[in-house]
Amino acid sequence: MRVSLFITCINDSLFPDTGRAVVRVLERLGHQVEFPLAQTCCGQMHHNSGYHDDAVGLVRRFVETFQDAETIVIPSTSCTAMVRGQYPYLARHVAKDAGLLRAVEEITPRVFEFSEFLTQKLGLSDVGAYYPHRVTYHSSCNSLRSLHLGDGPLTLLRHVSGIDLVELPNNRECCGFGGTFAVKNAETSTAMLTDKMRHILSTGAEICTAGDNSCLMHIGGGLSRQRTGVRTVHLAQILASTAEEPWA
Repeated sequence: MRVSLFITCINDSLFPDTGRAVVRVLERLGHQVEFPLAQTCCGQMHHNSGYHDDAVGLVRRFVETFQDAETIVIPSTSCTAMVRGQYPYLARHVAKDAGLLRAVEEITPRVFEFSEFLTQKLGLSDVGAYYPHRVTYHSSCNSLRSLHLGDGPLTLLRHVSGIDLVELPNNRECCGFGGTFAVKNAETSTAMLTDKMRHILSTGAEICTAGDNSCLMHIGGGLSRQRTGVRTVHLAQILASTAEEPWA
């Protein structure tokens, strides 16, 4: 399959290894990965902050960039939710552009979050990964409530050789990030993060993983400041790791 990768701003700027890991997994599975250079932000920050007109411009850019893509894979639950959930609203109610709405409705069924692509589009549960670490999995809000990924990411993790996968208590609770929420409501965000870190530490895990680096940045920052020794690693990096080519 020809797969077009939408890497997202945070991965491009702060977590480039996530994109490399996605490419490694997909190419190992025999797929051709393309990276359209014209891609930019999905517009989530603008939309969530009320700058809807600015977000519309990014909707148009996304559609133009990926209109010929066979399948679009995004290693971020929040950005995938933005494209599939909010693009139709912006096209219909903000841009009020019937042509843009048709283009959005045509492209969104081809957009998949990374683990969703593996489990639901390809029907896979085992991608040949090896990761000999004690790991716990955090479900992001968008994976639970927008994309309804269910046990897909956990199914992939359960089939990783060598892994010691430990259930995270109260896994459905938000980590407290929420983009600008963490800035505008810092005290509430910190309290939520404190609860999340307490649950992570109770598992004895070496690694906390998730499908979204925004959550992992927030959680990882807290764990690092407390000098817990627990690291955060994107799900794609775990799935990219093999006995022959381990991923740190």
